[in-house]
Amino acid sequence: MDVLHVILQILLGITSLLLTLLILLHKGRGGGMSDMFGGGMSSGLSSSGVAERNLNRFTVVLGVTWGVVIIALGLIMRFSGGDS
Repeated sequence: MDVLHVILQILLGITSLLLTLLILLHKGRGGGMSDMFGGGMSSGLSSSGVAERNLNRFTVVLGVTWGVVIIALGLIMRFSGGDS
């Protein structure tokens, strides 16, 4: 069980870094805080190209993987008594 715990922690670290990188690679959609207060008009929400759509898909898959790893780590810690 310890080997699985270590593998999941390493996977969590890698997916966290990759998810952060992928989110930062996305194109901005508006003016940030100014849009919240009605200061700007944002463009359409659809992706412009194939690369952007693939980036969106990869980000979603990586986000789901990240969530599954966190749930698995939580279950392992819960049922192993939390000694790790």
